[in-house]
Amino acid sequence: MPDRRNQQKKLFAVRNHPEALLRRQTQEVVFGYLLKLVRESSGEDAIAEFRSLFIELRAMPESSASQDALKAISGVIAENQPEEFYFTLKRSCYILFNNWETQRQPQFIPQLLSVFQDASIRQRAISPQLQRLRAWLNIFVEASDYKDLQVFTAKYQSDFSSAPAVKWSDRYTAYLLVPQFVDPNNPNEQREVARAVSQRLKDCFTLDLALYTTRSQLAKNRPTDIPNPTIFGDDTLRVIATLVSSRSRHSHANLATTFLRQMQDSPYVGFKNGLLKYLSFSWSRSDLSRNLKKRLGARLSMLYRRNDEDPLDDALLLRTCNRTIDFFTMETDSEPAPLFVWMMSSSNPLRLALALIKIAAISPNSRLHLETRVAQLIRYYQDLDEERCQWVIQFFELFKIASAIHSKDVEYSLVEVENTEIAPAESESSAGLLSGVRIFAQVRFDRQRLNELARDDTRSETFQAGA
Repeated sequence: MPDRRNQQKKLFAVRNHPEALLRRQTQEVVFGYLLKLVRESSGEDAIAEFRSLFIELRAMPESSASQDALKAISGVIAENQPEEFYFTLKRSCYILFNNWETQRQPQFIPQLLSVFQDASIRQRAISPQLQRLRAWLNIFVEASDYKDLQVFTAKYQSDFSSAPAVKWSDRYTAYLLVPQFVDPNNPNEQREVARAVSQRLKDCFTLDLALYTTRSQLAKNRPTDIPNPTIFGDDTLRVIATLVSSRSRHSHANLATTFLRQMQDSPYVGFKNGLLKYLSFSWSRSDLSRNLKKRLGARLSMLYRRNDEDPLDDALLLRTCNRTIDFFTMETDSEPAPLFVWMMSSSNPLRLALALIKIAAISPNSRLHLETRVAQLIRYYQDLDEERCQWVIQFFELFKIASAIHSKDVEYSLVEVENTEIAPAESESSAGLLSGVRIFAQVRFDRQRLNELARDDTRSETFQAGA
């Protein structure tokens, strides 16, 4: 199967040929049939019919609609148009995915994907048409489109936030889904379900982190009694307190607003110089600050030089912030940027995570670009053994936590209280930072949103009561 870009170019040419337009009308028969089926039948029945059409190449004898769908699929196979078949297969999967997501029946998503592990796919067939189908299916399950489908199963095996991760990258499915819904070449069904699932996973983590923060500090609770949604174990409260303390002293939103106000009448070259100071503001280690300004400054000074004397406008701000995100993460689609490698080798995952959050604060429209680049980083490292890449996993986890804490949907604050009201510090490293203070988390979800996310009524009502 060709790589995605070449496949998309070829598919565009093929699908706009007059004969292809006729085939597209025929394929709509498949999509319409599956859409009606998934809305009116059980998930088990929909999966059985999908298997019959796309794996066994047969239809239900008593159903004329099933027969018509089979004719459409058989026609694509007979004309030897694999790209058309892959498009039909992929969109059919997402039609089912999207409806199961809407109907709150996510358990059928991994069941559908298990169809592609059918042993018959790897067996030779007597029928030339069926043999061609199996050859195409074997190619499909090794391609990127199938890997995109597999992303959904990571959190759909049982529960959104409590399912054990098969791979360490499964913990970051919310970000791995972002490239799927920002790509305009993907079917609408794929983009819709990817966006919905990504947002729900982020909301679940935001809620779980707030619950853990609030409840683990109560003296009547033991930390082991409360699910910890992070990988940091006993140091989780210390990490949260560090991030909240940073936010309390210098609110990223206020700092961003002040910075943009100061840059309002400055030429573009002045903005680039100010951006360096803005990103390194409050860094305690001067050597790191100097190194960052040297490394990043060299890249920014050459960026859009023809605009150096122009006033800063929204378009230039967006382009500059997107490129700065690239400098910090991935400048190409193939490997991490040198600045990212330097930050990781300098043991500064927290500084890097906060720098990226600060960029998004001055350019909210850069958020999706940022999350796309983070997803690409996860993809780059995901095949490494977890123990071998703890250093980069810490960055992903810190970015995930920082994004939740700085979300518009939650507010964290540090409040001085009597020590007797607080549970013992999680660890000795937490004791100094948490002594005499308590971290408060207030989620701004409405009741309907909470109920949709809650694993059960007790979880939702407990949080709303502030327990």
